Amino acid sequence: MKHLTALALVLSTSATLAHADAEACRTVRLADLGWTDIMLTDATAGLLLEALGYEPSETLLGLDVAYVSLREGDMDIFQGNWRPVQDENYQEFFDKGWVEDLGENLTGAKYTLAVPSYVSAKGITSFSDVAANQDMFGGKIYGIEPGSNAPLLQMIKEGRYGFDQDWQVVESSEAGMLVQVQRAIAREEPVVFMGWEPHPMNINHEITYLSGGEAEYGENYGGSTVHTLARPGFTADCPNLAKLFSQLRYTLDYENYGMRLMVDEGALPEDAARAMLAEMPELLDIWLEGVTTFDGQDGRDAVTKALVE
Repeated sequence: MKHLTALALVLSTSATLAHADAEACRTVRLADLGWTDIMLTDATAGLLLEALGYEPSETLLGLDVAYVSLREGDMDIFQGNWRPVQDENYQEFFDKGWVEDLGENLTGAKYTLAVPSYVSAKGITSFSDVAANQDMFGGKIYGIEPGSNAPLLQMIKEGRYGFDQDWQVVESSEAGMLVQVQRAIAREEPVVFMGWEPHPMNINHEITYLSGGEAEYGENYGGSTVHTLARPGFTADCPNLAKLFSQLRYTLDYENYGMRLMVDEGALPEDAARAMLAEMPELLDIWLEGVTTFDGQDGRDAVTKALVE
């Protein structure tokens, strides 16, 4: 009987530890682009990882460098693969197995050109309408950081929708672009810019996403999904982490309002993530199903205890 009890204990312990990851997986390297949505999702993942006994680290990179860093194994996770907008420039990474796709982390997103609604009320509702009114916009489209505006630059280069070489894409950070847009809106001046959801711009301002641009940003006004990518071999090396990240699916409300805390109220990403998890604790049941701590204990219990401390 004693032998049977001991055997049962060994088998139970082995089953628990089978879910645990190798020591090399303890540090989780997250690629950050400085985009507010990724700052929030990385902070959310970071809270969970710390509670589970992992050690998350974030590195600020450009989009091109983020992909290369995954390919080279210098980064583990990137939560900002917007599709279809990134497909054209980075399809090779998928075709050649240079990254692993862990699945969608957000659906119902948008990413395309937008204008304030007082501009669309004047009949500017499409890419071609913008192109036909160059003087109205001063020949400028406000984009985000270099490397992320390739579809716009190619659009102008090829003269699509009536755009010509006199148009300029003003490249800046997300924050820099928003300053320009908010200044124009305060004065009710015409402005055309990269808009996307989730983002607090959708809550704070009345904006209109432009039709057209399907070749650049996809159907349905730039309708997008966001995927989580990992370095090659990540799932085989770190199955518990891969399970967590494959189940980390955010909602538009989670990100819109979480980012609003950051942008409008100056909350740190971690504090915004904590606040949103307090508002939407039911997400944890989905995210942590079957996930363990680094040492193989129940993940949901560990996260719950950590968040109330």
